[in-house]
Amino acid sequence: MPIIGSFGAGSGRGFGRGGSKNELIAATGGTENTVGDYKIHEFTSPGTLTVTAGAGQLGLADYLVIAGGGGGSGHGGHGRGAGGGGFRNSYNADVSGTYPTNPLVSSESLPLVAGSYPIQVGGGGNGQAHPSPPTQGTPSILSTITSAGGGVGDGGSGGGAYYSGGGQGSGNVPPVSPPQGNPGGTQNTGGNHYGTAGGGGAGGVGGAGSPGSGGTGGLGLGSAIRGTTAQTYTGGGGGSTFGGGSPGIAYDGGGPGVATDGSPAPANRGGGGGGGGVSGGNGGSGIVYVRYKYQ
Repeated sequence: MPIIGSFGAGSGRGFGRGGSKNELIAATGGTENTVGDYKIHEFTSPGTLTVTAGAGQLGLADYLVIAGGGGGSGHGGHGRGAGGGGFRNSYNADVSGTYPTNPLVSSESLPLVAGSYPIQVGGGGNGQAHPSPPTQGTPSILSTITSAGGGVGDGGSGGGAYYSGGGQGSGNVPPVSPPQGNPGGTQNTGGNHYGTAGGGGAGGVGGAGSPGSGGTGGLGLGSAIRGTTAQTYTGGGGGSTFGGGSPGIAYDGGGPGVATDGSPAPANRGGGGGGGGVSGGNGGSGIVYVRYKYQ
């Protein structure tokens, strides 16, 4: 929630939807860009969105809040891929214009009133080698919107299962609607020659391992909130393989799994780290966008 400043109660500008007037948003913070009549604020690290005006139906903003992805694991030739960070996105053409989006956006835009909004951008989890456990990604937060970190187990999207069948993580934990992520891949049983599973992504469940091959990471989802071209976020990491077979493929921001060290996910896309035969890759950090009509 914002820290209300001198434009709060008694200022005559009103509070969000409950205010007595409509007023376009004016704000500063992060990296600012404009597309036509719309302003976009991008936060790739923690910061503050400082709002000096905004009320009523004109004081609404759309958002994309991506959490950090989980860290992949390494375990004797069959480390598993981690889940992507939570993906939370709103879209309303009357609020932020027309641009390509995705099927899981919320139609509920975020009301902004005058004050300071601390922005938290989640970091990626650390990939590890057995017996040290990898770590979950950390949340990203904008006002009342929180995206959960990507899972080693449960999380925004869940981590993949081990070759032996255990440890599949659930996605959309804690639950929100629309869902912020998907489960990690399940695991076929059949002994050590079954590769481990891939982590889940915002756009799909992680793939199961198969004989001699690691599972693929779950698909990510796209949004063009930052401009006119869609960028894809929060793909899960691919699982590694037993004995150096085919690596699991990572899609849309996740780190691929390999037989030695799992690959890290790229920064600011929320992907899960790849599983490795020796060590897992680090998860990718998250990102936060805010977009609104300013003139």
